[in-house]
Amino acid sequence: MIAIDTNVVVRILARDDPDQSPRARALVEANTVFVATTVFLETEWVLRGVYRMSRPVVLARLRAFAGLPTVILEDPARVMQALNWTADGLDFADALHLASAGACEGFFTFDRGLAKMAPAGLAVRAP
Repeated sequence: MIAIDTNVVVRILARDDPDQSPRARALVEANTVFVATTVFLETEWVLRGVYRMSRPVVLARLRAFAGLPTVILEDPARVMQALNWTADGLDFADALHLASAGACEGFFTFDRGLAKMAPAGLAVRAP
């Protein structure tokens, strides 16, 4: 197994570089690749923030990439939960923070928007 960086994932999902995009895809197709949660987080930010892709497009591409047979996510259950919550309106980073705090008694934040958008049943509140 090899680990890949955000720029490799972005080349595949953005399909923007005639040289690097096919090389990145070939690398992933030929190897079992480990994708850290931080790489997935950064990839979402780059696709949305830099490439200005819409939320549905970003989510569809991330789900498709995560479903490739050679891709091993560091924490697939948390990433998938975060993607689901993002589809429901949460920011992906916030959703990933919440998914990672699942065993905790509560999640404290000054972000009123996050507290308002948090899924029902999660104890999200201000300190």
